[in-house]
Amino acid sequence: MTVQLLHLSDLHFGGLADLDQIEGLEQMLPDLRPDAVVITGDLSQRARHGELQRARALVQTAARTAPVLVIPGNHDVAWWMRPLIPFAKQPLYAKYARYFGADLAPTLALPGAIIASALTSHGVAWGSLTPRVRDLAVKGHLPKREFARVRGLFEAAPREQARVLVLHHNVLRGDISKRMGLARWRQAQRRIVASGAEVVLCGHDHQEGAELLGGRVVVSTAGTVCKRTRGGRPSTFNFVTIEPTAVHITYFKWDAESRRFRASDTYAFARAGMGAAPAPAPAPPPPPAQPVPADTTSHT
Repeated sequence: MTVQLLHLSDLHFGGLADLDQIEGLEQMLPDLRPDAVVITGDLSQRARHGELQRARALVQTAARTAPVLVIPGNHDVAWWMRPLIPFAKQPLYAKYARYFGADLAPTLALPGAIIASALTSHGVAWGSLTPRVRDLAVKGHLPKREFARVRGLFEAAPREQARVLVLHHNVLRGDISKRMGLARWRQAQRRIVASGAEVVLCGHDHQEGAELLGGRVVVSTAGTVCKRTRGGRPSTFNFVTIEPTAVHITYFKWDAESRRFRASDTYAFARAGMGAAPAPAPAPPPPPAQPVPADTTSHT
């Protein structure tokens, strides 16, 4: 069975939002006909009510076409509340939960896939602290409890369902930023591979990506749909098609002249196998995937 996922990330409603792009996306949603829409965090810029309200309106529009799974990113966490209430997590996510529900790591079951999310956006937390001040409340981490919960969901799912893991922070190093989204990233990568995930959907880096992790896990990193793109690149979102034997990731790039998103490069990966058993650790990195010619000839 083929499953098609529209993968969005980093909308940053507020001062960085590009309403032309948002409205263009909303108009083309019915034509894309995805089986589900997945938004991997950073719906807001400062976790303000107005920003999250506009993001909720987008989610409601998308829900008229397909089920929507959404998770919080680091910008959706009111991390500045931590010094005031050091041991209470609820205030950090109170605004986000008001508009998108109290489940910060939801699961969506489709006829051909189980989509399980993991919370990596924890604000200022021990697991995501690094020596760099600029990483404060920006880096994420994948706790053992989240890994164990996701692995249990994948193990319990029917074998024929594709295993899709959703998180906010990029799990592979950005080509331009040269940054990892997750602190303790080696440990996080081992946990992702060991979870049994076949496909990972993430964002955070504001640059699109389609790569392999551990020689078996296909990673779709969605770019941003806002004014702060990486390296001046056009805004993008990804369209992920999971077939019985392959996974295809197509970039949709914003064309300012026509004021619409257009299909660009497509990358193809062989699937490791339906319901593949969880692996103990990543294998050595494979050669880069070869792009399949699409509507344009430029490649990232």
